Amino acid sequence: MAASYQLVLFDIDGTLLWPKGAGRESTRRAMREVFGTEAAIDNHSFGGKTDWFTLHELLAEQGYTEDRIGQLMPIYEQTVARHLAEIIGSFPVQPCPGALELVADLRQRGPLLGVLTGNVSTTAPIKLRAAGFDPAWFAVGAYGSEAADRNLLPFLALERARQLLRQPVVPEQVVIVGDTPADVACARALGGVAVAVLTGFSTREAITEAAPDYVLDDLTQFVGVVLQPSRG
Repeated sequence: MAASYQLVLFDIDGTLLWPKGAGRESTRRAMREVFGTEAAIDNHSFGGKTDWFTLHELLAEQGYTEDRIGQLMPIYEQTVARHLAEIIGSFPVQPCPGALELVADLRQRGPLLGVLTGNVSTTAPIKLRAAGFDPAWFAVGAYGSEAADRNLLPFLALERARQLLRQPVVPEQVVIVGDTPADVACARALGGVAVAVLTGFSTREAITEAAPDYVLDDLTQFVGVVLQPSRG
C-alpha cells in the first residue's frame, strides 16, 4: 500500500454504514430513562459529534454540564446499548458502498484497522454487526463516551495502536476516514491524513471547505485514490 500507513481509523455512521435512524431512536429511549427527557432530539444534528457532546447540547437547558454527563456516562452507555440491541433489527441498517470490501482488502494489506467514532463504546459494535462487519476486525478504537471533544479521540486511538503494535507509529502514518468536517478536523488535530467520503451527513461543499487530503464519492475509490497502487 502507499507509503507507510500503519493505522487506518474509520468513523462509523455515514462512513462505514447507514444506521437508518436506529441510533437516534436508541438515544431517545436512553435519554428518557437516564435523564428523564428526550429534549429536542428530533431536530438535532448528530453528524460529526461525539455522543457525549450531543448529550450536552441537548441537555444543557436542563442544567446538565459536560462534567455531569461524563459522570453519568457509564450508566448511559449500558442503557443506550440495551435499547439499541432491542430495536436495531427493526431498522434497515446497511453498509455504505464499498465499505465491507475495503475493510476486507485492508485486512489483507496489513495496516492496523480501528474505529474513531462519536458513538459510545457499547453501541459501536452493535451497529457494526448489524451492517455485516465483525467488530474484531477493528483492533483499536476511540469512542464518543471517552471525550466530549472529538479532536481528543485520535490521540487515544494512536496510543492504543502503539501499545498493540509495540512499535512507534507517527501521526503521518495514520489515516482518518470520515464523512464530516469534524472528521477532517480531528485528523488535522493529530497531524494525520484526512480522507472524507460523501456518503454521510455533509455536503460536498462543506467537505471541500474543510480541505481534507482526499475527497471520495464513496469507499469504492479508496484503494485507487488514497493507496495509489501505481506507487506501490
